Amino acid sequence: MTKPVTCIRVFADREQITACKEDIKNARKSIAGLAKLFNLAGNEVRLKILYLLYQEGEMCPCDLSDVLGMTIPAISQHLRKMKDGNLIVDNKVGQTIFYRINEEQGALLKPFFEMIKNDKKTINK
Repeated sequence: MTKPVTCIRVFADREQITACKEDIKNARKSIAGLAKLFNLAGNEVRLKILYLLYQEGEMCPCDLSDVLGMTIPAISQHLRKMKDGNLIVDNKVGQTIFYRINEEQGALLKPFFEMIKNDKKTINK
């Protein structure tokens, strides 16, 4: 049972409102996934880590620690959250674990990282 349209405008487009409700209903899984991604990437440190992983392909926690001037445990905590959220994946080589962006999520983040790269070029001119 759908809730009746409650817009009080005299000329409310009831068809538009009904179509938008259906669209949101059909997109709920995609919206929830994207919200989760933005929630994880919305932290400044995690966004920096993701940007570095985007730029470099993959990095280990100790390199991220050196670049960001943070402790390895602090970096590891951020990496764990992103790994649990399927935003990044790891690759163990010997005793070192390298992290990279999950390809599926990377496609969604690429436009934002390209924007950051373009902003860097403008600032450095």
